[in-house]
Amino acid sequence: MLYVVTGPPAAGKSSWIEARATPRDIVIDLDRITRALTGPGAPQWNHDPIASKVALRARYAAIDEAVKHLDSVDVYLIHTMPSATWLARYRRLDASIVTVDPGEQAVRERVRAMRSPAMDRVVTRWYRHYRGGDSRPAAAQSSREW
Repeated sequence: MLYVVTGPPAAGKSSWIEARATPRDIVIDLDRITRALTGPGAPQWNHDPIASKVALRARYAAIDEAVKHLDSVDVYLIHTMPSATWLARYRRLDASIVTVDPGEQAVRERVRAMRSPAMDRVVTRWYRHYRGGDSRPAAAQSSREW
């Protein structure tokens, strides 16, 4: 099964996955990939732009390979704001779309405490596009947690 985990920055997407995934499952998380590709002491978030670009390419390759093995393992994929094109691809793969959202106030507090000020713009954009009801894409409405 493919689980596409969406939600604003600092919502708890990684924690949601950690509570469910087994050691055999595949977890595709851009932050984890970026940390794996950078040297000791690299930040957990707020990555260097070049490292982020390299990690994004690695993420695409990981997705392409992982979906070939859905009959053998579960794949957990963090995709904060999937476009209509990505959502269509996930629908074709019968993905379960999970939205992790503890609420805007909690997210903004977490972002202020843990992330760069620039992430606040991403939070604003996420809530503008995905805030409840009909403003969220149909696929994102299928499963809402937290």
